[in-house]
Amino acid sequence: MDTATKEGKYIYCVIDSDKQLSLGPLGIGGRGDQLHTICFNGIAALVSDAPLGRYRVSRENSIAHEKAIETAMAQYTVLPVRFATVAEDEDKVKRILEKEHDRFKDLLGSIAGKTEISLKAIFKEGIVYKDILEKYEDIRVLKVKIAALAPEKSHNQRREIGRMVEEALQREKEIVREDILDTLSPLAAEVKTNDTYGELMIINAAFFVEKEKEPDFDQQVQILDEKYSQEVTFNYVGPLPPFNFVNISINTEDY
Repeated sequence: MDTATKEGKYIYCVIDSDKQLSLGPLGIGGRGDQLHTICFNGIAALVSDAPLGRYRVSRENSIAHEKAIETAMAQYTVLPVRFATVAEDEDKVKRILEKEHDRFKDLLGSIAGKTEISLKAIFKEGIVYKDILEKYEDIRVLKVKIAALAPEKSHNQRREIGRMVEEALQREKEIVREDILDTLSPLAAEVKTNDTYGELMIINAAFFVEKEKEPDFDQQVQILDEKYSQEVTFNYVGPLPPFNFVNISINTEDY
């Protein structure tokens, strides 16, 4: 964070409460600043004292930002506010809440009773390539054919095998990805698929699930986990704040 001498109010989220709350010394920056609310007409901004200035997107800052929102989410519906949103003072925060009151109320109503669940699925490296060799005869035959050849005499064939394996891996990923989405999407109000990373990741998705459907969603994830237990690792996390579905951008200079 840039050096700054003037204090402001760092805004983490907007919640469906008009209570004066103090939620602990969890403010960004590691100074022990108290999370507290600034209220207006049935809604509130969760804030902490913090220096005005630019905040680096570091692991420490990101964790502090998310932890504050998760703390509020334990009791209230939350509208996450974009990272590094800092207002000059409490009056500025109240002006934001006043001007955006109806929009924030509508958004809070639209996400009430829902929770975000994150699901990542990743092929197990040692297993998936073995399965591809067993499943794709053309790859297996070519691999056997060139096994006895010297590397300098089989360069093109080995490169062709690499291409074939890559294409087969993409097909296998798409098969499992579609199965996951076909199974889980009907249980979610919204689904967002994010970019995958690494050659073995099948899917990186967020599901916005009504709380009464969470047990069914959990059960279907367990069924998928059992179905693909030999070849796929599932990373299943939730409930989470709805970062993938609502993330309020506030330009404090407009208020």
